[in-house]
Amino acid sequence: MTTIKDDCFNVADGLMELSDALALIKSRTNNVCGVEEIQLRDSLGRTLAEDIKSSVNVPPHNNSAMDGYAVFSSDLNAKEPTRLPVTGRIAAGHPLERDGTPGEALRIFTGAPLPPGPDTVVMQENVTVDGDFAVFPAGAKPGDNCRKMGEDIKSGNIILHQGQLLRAQEIGLGAAVGQTTAKVYKRLRAGVFSTGDEIVDASTKSLKPGFVYDANRASVIALLESLGCHVTDLGILPDDKKTIRRELKKAAGNNDVLITSGGVSVGDEDHVTNTLKDMGSLHFWRLKVKPGKPVALGTIDGTAFVGLPGNPVSAMVTLMMVARPMILLMSGRKNIDVARYSVKADFSLERQPGRLEWMRGNLKIDNDGMALVSVFPSQGSGILSSMVAATGFVEIPADTTHIKEGDVLSFIPFNEAF
Repeated sequence: MTTIKDDCFNVADGLMELSDALALIKSRTNNVCGVEEIQLRDSLGRTLAEDIKSSVNVPPHNNSAMDGYAVFSSDLNAKEPTRLPVTGRIAAGHPLERDGTPGEALRIFTGAPLPPGPDTVVMQENVTVDGDFAVFPAGAKPGDNCRKMGEDIKSGNIILHQGQLLRAQEIGLGAAVGQTTAKVYKRLRAGVFSTGDEIVDASTKSLKPGFVYDANRASVIALLESLGCHVTDLGILPDDKKTIRRELKKAAGNNDVLITSGGVSVGDEDHVTNTLKDMGSLHFWRLKVKPGKPVALGTIDGTAFVGLPGNPVSAMVTLMMVARPMILLMSGRKNIDVARYSVKADFSLERQPGRLEWMRGNLKIDNDGMALVSVFPSQGSGILSSMVAATGFVEIPADTTHIKEGDVLSFIPFNEAF
């Protein structure tokens, strides 16, 4: 087990390019999770902790890809139909207990093993049956409709790699080679606080003037769980430096990463930033992004710390686009990059340059089958409904000042980020 480096985020103050921030995270963040062996069927969403090699060929034998007739290609006339006696029947799980013989046809079904000898399967739709004989058309090619032993996986090959996310298809591939267990990384332990005297839990029945329900804690916990974390809900911290200091230090010993929302800007009431600066284990980042410019990253007693902005959209966007790579690397994941897809704008926009912007948007398909993206009409960092209405982010480069319909933009579907 390794730990996140204490100086991981020790860089100069000032507005930072997102690319520089992500490069630093990638270069300085290590896996902190131990390993456990679990049943393969229980491994959905976990990260593989070792390479898995196949001990078998897949398929384990030559077999038929179609219902039809197995023949020797050398028996088929290339210019006129060929008539052969049907001398056997082979179904999946019921191999022929002899080798094939030239001059015969064998009735065979999909997935059934080919006996030694026949090298071609003619699909039944192309064969005319005449009593105990089958008539084959001219033109069949050697190897037609035959699946070769090991054409998918060869014995000894690595089929799944350490650091790989286990989805349904990886689990199926493991089962295909007889794997029943998997060594995976233990779930990253994440503790989540919200901060602010004005924040109250959603269970509060009566909302008093000046107070707001806590949306951030709910969304952050859900996002972390979607990344495979084991999350502890640590509640709401008041705007009090002594309390914040005490609770963060106490939580650090029981978690691999602590995540807060709110209090990370530069005002007098931004107590998370000010408290952690006093603790000497925080670097405060101001990123050239919108939304989510303020984000605090650092360590508390060897435990990683992420301070998210307080606005609901900013908190989610920052977690998805900035903190997610760090969390995945700490969890042992190797592939942490999100895919960006080129789509055409279905909107026009004038904007001030200077910051990379993630606008909430939706895809649609035009009459020519091309993907178009539109944006939600209100892009404020407090408009959480925009995250529900959208299906992903439209990424606007920092130096872009205007967009017209038809311009090509990058789109990041939400399911790429989580």
